[in-house]
Amino acid sequence: MHLELNPDKRYYSMGELAKAFDVNASLIRFWDKEFDILKPKKNAKGNRMFTPEDVKNLQLIYHLVKERGFTLEGAKTHLKVGQQKTLDSFDIISKLESIKAQLNQIKSEL
Repeated sequence: MHLELNPDKRYYSMGELAKAFDVNASLIRFWDKEFDILKPKKNAKGNRMFTPEDVKNLQLIYHLVKERGFTLEGAKTHLKVGQQKTLDSFDIISKLESIKAQLNQIKSEL
């Protein structure tokens, strides 16, 4: 899963995130209820609108649960105990993956 955050975009819809993460919207809705770090706004229709900060937190939750195999309780504990350290590490890994993708793109164009 890799979602490039648009610096000009303030909110992301549930559908956009479900597509980017390749999961059902119900899973994102479930994670929203389960994880306190997610705080999406609701528009006049009641639809969740996720901020870039929420998207980063969703990426972290996805990484812990789907990629590293944490249980929900394990992920919650991990986030509470080492949230800042985990976020910093995750940001570094995300940036390195982005650089790797760019380098592979350049390599394929050579």
